[in-house]
Amino acid sequence: MTTYLLTMQLELTLFAKASDTYVATDLGYLLHKNPARVFSRAISAGTVTVFYSETTETRCTAVLYVDVDPIALVRGKNKQDSGLLDQYVNTRPYVANSILSVAINKSFAQSMAGKSKDRQALAEQSLSFNAVVGPVDCQGDEEFVLSLFEPLGYSCSVNSVGKGVAGNLFSIHLSASVRLADLLNQLYVLIPVLDNSKHWWVDEDEVENLFNKGGPWLAQHPKRDLITKRALKHRRELADILLDRLSVFDDSQEPTEEEANITAGKTQPTVADTRSEPQVRLHDQRLEKVAQLLQQHAVNRVLDIGCGEGKLIKRLLKNPQFTNIVGVDPSIRSLRKAREIFYLEDAGLALNERLQFQLGSLTYADRRLRGFDAATLVEVIEHIDQNRLIALERSLFGDARPGLIIVTTPNSDYNALFEKLSAGEFRHDDHRFEWSREEFNAWCNKIASEYGYNVHTEPLGPVDDQYGAPSQLAAFTVDMAGAQIA
Repeated sequence: MTTYLLTMQLELTLFAKASDTYVATDLGYLLHKNPARVFSRAISAGTVTVFYSETTETRCTAVLYVDVDPIALVRGKNKQDSGLLDQYVNTRPYVANSILSVAINKSFAQSMAGKSKDRQALAEQSLSFNAVVGPVDCQGDEEFVLSLFEPLGYSCSVNSVGKGVAGNLFSIHLSASVRLADLLNQLYVLIPVLDNSKHWWVDEDEVENLFNKGGPWLAQHPKRDLITKRALKHRRELADILLDRLSVFDDSQEPTEEEANITAGKTQPTVADTRSEPQVRLHDQRLEKVAQLLQQHAVNRVLDIGCGEGKLIKRLLKNPQFTNIVGVDPSIRSLRKAREIFYLEDAGLALNERLQFQLGSLTYADRRLRGFDAATLVEVIEHIDQNRLIALERSLFGDARPGLIIVTTPNSDYNALFEKLSAGEFRHDDHRFEWSREEFNAWCNKIASEYGYNVHTEPLGPVDDQYGAPSQLAAFTVDMAGAQIA
């Protein structure tokens, strides 16, 4: 027999010892709810009530109780409804997982943001919490529940309480030393993942919402891909965008491309090719050419996307023409190193106004990238999965839309001159693809046609009669279409 959920609750208990600098009833300050009062408010799906079942200096428990009104739920606009009759006869209104997430967000928004007017220092600490959630519908078994919460550091136990619409009904008990904001955000994201459904519309705004609620913990979760897919209702294009955005929290210590190539012995061409030059000189040639094009087009505000540690930026700073330079990269490690190289922490106001670094995804529209004269992607696109390039195209050529965009990427034809590269092997382990001259030109022409740019392509580095140059460049222009490109 199927059990339908009309109620659901979350119990949060804060523990305190005599030696602690706080008392358990400080939970009221953290939740922005006075323990002496009962709070009740209407939400789209019914009514949510918050009250305290226990208030002592060593143990304080707040209860969030959701009373689901299926009629109220279907009164709202739902872009996924197939018709009025379907609203009333489908079982989804009774499956309260995502409704509980809404109730948590509506009731504890400031707490989820890590804010506490009177106990801010406490809000930033890891405290001893217990949380009990239930009943929750789960499309999965007890092991699945454990696989979601245990990697986050929770001691987790799961009790079966019946059968639901999606599968099993569980009561979940969690305990950990954790920041309250992290606990609430993790519950908000993971509770709808359990039953693999949400009662609200999912679009790119939901990507932003999950990025803000998930952040580093979601990026590092071993079930990240599954969580992302379920949280975005299996919309692959949205999941790809979120996964790319989460890559900004990748703080790995991977070597630079130049370091990896030198180690692998891939930087030396065959002895017979006497015209080829060491990789370091080629890289310098590439950066110098890009800097020259930026100068020639008289641009002032420049985005260096995938800036790494700022090697191109170092060249641009020497020219006062470039009044605002912003380096964007998804690697925290690279940006930290770049800030150290340019001494931004100790630099004066003038340099900090002229040069900024920011974490950013290469394949997600970002308002901060709008309004620049030019953007550069130096040996960047080959590090992106080809099926995700379309997201980069939309965000850069469609949304940010600078007047000049310069792209460089390896020429795979030239790989035949590298004696230690096997047929079909890439120059770097992190490359997702490497284009031939024909493939690169086809991509450039497609982009120019779709987004209203003019494009000029040219080789970079010493040119072989048969295989071309080791690298290739494209300059896309809009309002500078008549400029000569050397």
